[in-house]
Amino acid sequence: MTTKVRAQQAGVEGHNGVRFGGTTHWTLVVQAADGGTPDGQAALEELCRTYWKPLYSFARRQGLAPVDAEDLTQGFFADFLARGAITRADPSRGHFRSFLLASFRNFHSHQRAGAASLKRGGGQVFVSIEELREAEAQFCQEPAVTGSPDVLYDRKWAGCLLGNALAVVSREYAALGKAALFDELKAMLGGGRSTSGYAEIACRLGTTEGAIKVAAFRLRRRFGDQLRADVAKTLLRPEDVEDELRHLLASVSG
Repeated sequence: MTTKVRAQQAGVEGHNGVRFGGTTHWTLVVQAADGGTPDGQAALEELCRTYWKPLYSFARRQGLAPVDAEDLTQGFFADFLARGAITRADPSRGHFRSFLLASFRNFHSHQRAGAASLKRGGGQVFVSIEELREAEAQFCQEPAVTGSPDVLYDRKWAGCLLGNALAVVSREYAALGKAALFDELKAMLGGGRSTSGYAEIACRLGTTEGAIKVAAFRLRRRFGDQLRADVAKTLLRPEDVEDELRHLLASVSG
C-alpha cells in the first residue's frame, strides 16, 4: 500500500472502522514521509522530539559509545523516511512506541549485518547539539542498574511525554500572564508537594490560600488533560488510553 493511500485512510478511518485524524503518531509518521512539505517537516520534528532521546538511551544501554549511538539514531530516522519503513507501520498494533522500537532494532541489526558505516543521518540533523548533549547527560545520570534497554526506553518515552505536557501547560499559563503561579505550583503536579505551603504561596502572590488551592486543583486537572491527550496521540484506540497512562506512570516510578 502506498504512503499516499495510507495517508488518505489515516485521515478518515483506521483498522476495525476506528476513526483517527491527524492527531496520532500513526498519522504523523505518514505525514512525515513527505518531508518536503511544511506539514511533513512539522510531523517529523514532533516525532523526533518525542522519540529521539528514548531511542538514543536504548542504543547506549546496549553498549554503543555516544558517537555511535548518535549516528545510529540519526541514521535510523533518515532511513525510516528514505527507505519506506513508514509504509510498514501497522496501526492495528496500537502502540506506536512499540512499533518504533521494533523498527529501530531491525535497523540496528541490518547495520551490524552489513558492517555499515553510518553517516550521521545522511546529512540530516534531527536534533540540536544542545539536545544531543542533554540526551547523553541524562543517560549518564541513570543508575548503573535500571533493568533492560527496553525498560530504559519506556522510561525515557514516559519522561518525554511528561516533559512535553508540562511545556505545553507552562506556555499556556505564560500566555495568560500566570507564569509566576505556574512556577509556584508545578512541583505539585503528578502528586508531588511544593516546598511551600498554600498560605506561603498565597502571601508571595498577593492572594488568598483558598484561591491557591483552587488554582492548584485546576493546574493538576489541566496537566492531566494534556498528558492524556499526548498519550492518546500514540495510540489508535481511545479505550487504550487509561492502560497506557498507567504504564507511563509505572515506567517513571519504577
